[in-house]
Amino acid sequence: MPSTPHRALRGFLALCTAAGLASVAAPTASAAPGTGPTAVVTMGDSYISGEAGRWLGNSLTNSGSRNGTDRAWTGSAYDPSRVYGATAGGCHRSDTAEVKSTGPIASSLINLACSGATTENVVRASQGGQSYKGEAPQADQLAAVAASHDVELIALSIGGNDLGFADIIATCAKDYIVWYSYCHDDQQAEVDARIDGVMADVGRSVDEIRAVMTGAGYSASDYRIVLQSYPSPIPRAAENRYAESGWARTNTGGCPFWNDDSTWARDSLVPQLANRLKGVAAAKGVQFMDLRDALQGREVCAKTSKQVSSTVPASATTSEWARWIDSQSTQGLVQESMHPNAYGQQALGRCLALVHARPTGNHSCRNTAGAGASGMYLTAG
Repeated sequence: MPSTPHRALRGFLALCTAAGLASVAAPTASAAPGTGPTAVVTMGDSYISGEAGRWLGNSLTNSGSRNGTDRAWTGSAYDPSRVYGATAGGCHRSDTAEVKSTGPIASSLINLACSGATTENVVRASQGGQSYKGEAPQADQLAAVAASHDVELIALSIGGNDLGFADIIATCAKDYIVWYSYCHDDQQAEVDARIDGVMADVGRSVDEIRAVMTGAGYSASDYRIVLQSYPSPIPRAAENRYAESGWARTNTGGCPFWNDDSTWARDSLVPQLANRLKGVAAAKGVQFMDLRDALQGREVCAKTSKQVSSTVPASATTSEWARWIDSQSTQGLVQESMHPNAYGQQALGRCLALVHARPTGNHSCRNTAGAGASGMYLTAG
């Protein structure tokens, strides 16, 4: 990316904004933004931080490597830091997180996202933003990156926690396991009541990123922001390989949801959020990457995917691409549930790489049945 005269001011401006940050290394004195290493940065929540990157599919085996699905297995114990590094038990930035799975699209691939983050954890502290899990707000962290790197693209995934995704999943699972009642009717009402405010906060997050980059001396043409939506981790009812009655969905499949609730989540909730996020992207003049169909056929309990076993090895072409709900808490952490696993994250990384090569327009990213991450492709929209 060509340098522009005003970029000489970036180091000073961004360093002032980022003073005191602990989670991003301070830029060296010789690093001049615009002449430093190129960077692609991800910001936001667990769907882009790398939550569940520990897992290669789902297996019912609760010991050892869980049939090769548990990347934290050392041969004698479990060490999640093998996957999440220093963020194990916190932000869960995995080694297969979206930006880490893009391939060599920039000199530096920087992940500022944090599992559990909301929009207030993106906003700068000076504007009322909040630190999270011991780290400064992500926009403040971005300022330090902007000072030491030539930032080309910033991908943002945010809004799901503001909307209460985790609570929705927990409520729907409980309604299936305990109460034998549906969740979609009351949860839809909750979503409708909150979504306007959430979208306004997402828009503010985009504005904060813009403000940081402008303050660091970047012009609007120097970099891109890509706002992305969320993939569905569960299939619609007709595509679930387990019967609605009985305990197979809970104890075997790890997808304890009623048919109507599953179809609502896949065909109503996820599209509703994607469409609204697309509206925010349009209003703010940023690119949009639609991931609603990215895990189609690779979801937990999908008919066209398989669990890993002693006779069915972990494979990007046959295994599920999302982490199940471990209702007995026998494997890893509950917070990993319903997130893209290592295979899913590699696929989303390929999506980001494809969008990186498309400097204009909105794009939907989908998978090719029977293929791994290399089979991901974009369509207009």
